[in-house]
Amino acid sequence: MNILTKWLRAYLPGLAVDDNQLGEDLTLRGIAVEGIYNLGAGNGSLYEMDITTNRVDAMNHYGVAREAATIYSLPLAPLEFSLPAAQAADAPFSVRIEAESECGRFTARVLRGITITETRDWFNGAEVATYFALLEQKKISNAVDATNFAWLAMGQPTHAFDLDKIEGGIVVRRARKGERLKTLDGIERVLDAEDLVVADHAKALGLAGVMGGWDTMITSSTTNVLVEAAWFDPVAVRRTARRHGLHTDASHRFERGADFNAAPLASAIVSSILLANGGHIDGELVDVRVSSIEKRTANRNTVPLALREVHRLLGTTLDKDGIDAPMVESVLTALGCGLAQGAETANWKVTLPSWRLDLDREIDLIEEVARVYGYNRFANTLPAFGEGVHDLSWGQSEAAVRGSLLAAGFHEAISSTFCSAAEAALTAPQPGLAVPLGNPLSEEAGVLRPSLVPGMLAATAGNLHRDVSDVRLFELGTVFSGTTEKVEERPAVAFAAAGALPQHGALHDARAIDFHDVKGVVEQLLARFQTRAIYFDRFPPEAGITPAWLHPYRSARVAVDGVTVGWFGQLHPREAAARKLKEAVLVGEIYLDRLYKLPLRKTIAKEISRFQPVRRDFSLILDEGIAWEKIDQALAVLQIPELVDWRVREVFRDARLGAREYSLLMGTTFQAADRTLREEELQSFQARVVEAVAAVGARLRS
Repeated sequence: MNILTKWLRAYLPGLAVDDNQLGEDLTLRGIAVEGIYNLGAGNGSLYEMDITTNRVDAMNHYGVAREAATIYSLPLAPLEFSLPAAQAADAPFSVRIEAESECGRFTARVLRGITITETRDWFNGAEVATYFALLEQKKISNAVDATNFAWLAMGQPTHAFDLDKIEGGIVVRRARKGERLKTLDGIERVLDAEDLVVADHAKALGLAGVMGGWDTMITSSTTNVLVEAAWFDPVAVRRTARRHGLHTDASHRFERGADFNAAPLASAIVSSILLANGGHIDGELVDVRVSSIEKRTANRNTVPLALREVHRLLGTTLDKDGIDAPMVESVLTALGCGLAQGAETANWKVTLPSWRLDLDREIDLIEEVARVYGYNRFANTLPAFGEGVHDLSWGQSEAAVRGSLLAAGFHEAISSTFCSAAEAALTAPQPGLAVPLGNPLSEEAGVLRPSLVPGMLAATAGNLHRDVSDVRLFELGTVFSGTTEKVEERPAVAFAAAGALPQHGALHDARAIDFHDVKGVVEQLLARFQTRAIYFDRFPPEAGITPAWLHPYRSARVAVDGVTVGWFGQLHPREAAARKLKEAVLVGEIYLDRLYKLPLRKTIAKEISRFQPVRRDFSLILDEGIAWEKIDQALAVLQIPELVDWRVREVFRDARLGAREYSLLMGTTFQAADRTLREEELQSFQARVVEAVAAVGARLRS
């Protein structure tokens, strides 16, 4: 936002520092001035500012002036706008709040005999036209300019209605589903039952806290005006603004929390500008408040503050002045806090100002003292540290997982901790694990991720859609489950791959990566841990066990020592189509909290045998229900030191074989470390191999 130093100095008559120094001092106190532009003699400077969302109180000229007054211990000119005495009205203007949880306060002031014209440059000491010209704020009419001046001056949005177009009075309510409203931008909008509207007794007049309506806008023929200044719930305004794709100056401020007590003053500012060209006030200000919201937002509880706690956290010997009780009192009073004598354990009971919704606890007040004092004035010291740096209990295991995937050609990625509810329902290991956020950034980031798969799919799709032909990604991160009150965290790793896999180093012989390639990566990862048994299996689609994001016939469960540790396979065609992925994407997730319970396998270096290896092939006939894992496990338990390798060399299926049978060519390698193997030894080893595979249902092919 833009701030004029000329306008600031109108509130700070005693300010002696130049604009550059003021900008630097504000920035050091967290009110960031990102750019300073000289506007010429007599006009001061324009500050381009970046105000954080929690400091909505500083998103206006008076709020920044308050900060400057606190920094330099200067008096701050009050925001005062005198109004003529109101003429007696026949009856108070009717205002009714039906949506009490969304509208806590609504003020209405009736002005009659108003002349709609160009805004004067000077009223009540404020150079409105000059300020608008320096800010490049377009002047429209004194009515519109008055409402713009109010939020630029003090941050409170207001609105002016043509009173003669209002039927009966004002009602703040929820919209009726299907109700129509033409807003000031000329668009006719269909309202939802969740929309908050300001209405009269016959129709909706505007989207509350967002934008007014076309039918009651001020025109050159308007003579009677209703000035509105209200407090609307941030969530209600945000919900309405986003539903209709509107982001206005009013919604920007209401969404971040308005000052409950600011409405009467803002109404007076707008009315003062309008009355500068004649007219009168008809009746007293109508001020309708909802007591429950007023108690929560305006009459906030006091916070105890102890000087010893200030010293404990900030120190007592920062410079020759130090942070003493008078200094603390000076800072908090200047910021608008009320101070009273505290109990034995606290020096003060601090009443929080209604415009500082970011203050809530004792530590917040201590931070304010440190901020105004100046972080740049603190000595550069390091805290005492008597302990060494300790690795996490699973640090070595995590390094092993990362190293295994990096060695397989994958690149590490980092994705968002949040995902949509639909993605969570799709990828959660068990239904109902997703933890919803209380204040989500968007629907696409509404829950804590129960799985790393959504992030992997988003990153993979993002690469493939940008012509990255070969993708190998993995992420080590935390997944969440439980409830909003109790969130459980677990480590996990997910990976995704798509594209070509070169053969023997020749790119022209490349083939698409497939299920078996990814299975090898998983086996390589699991080989880093000490396991008794590793097996892979799949389930028929009707069983409903395979995760919905995986292809039902090209995926597998990973089990280690009888415990499921993950799933992997080809992405389900339905999910690939939803993400517009034409290539086959292989994806998987391993639950590391289960894997980390296993010790790491120790790497042992052995001297390469200088004796000749002997290779023997076995042609086996197996039933379709017998997978390679059973053969692999049967040979592993033989514990023949000289059996150094066994693998599948060929799989053959033919009608000449028995029903539901297939042939498998298994290659074995025998080698001793200290001798050349004799024929009788080899025959003994071969016999044991045949006996082992026969035990699981295989037989030698004749």
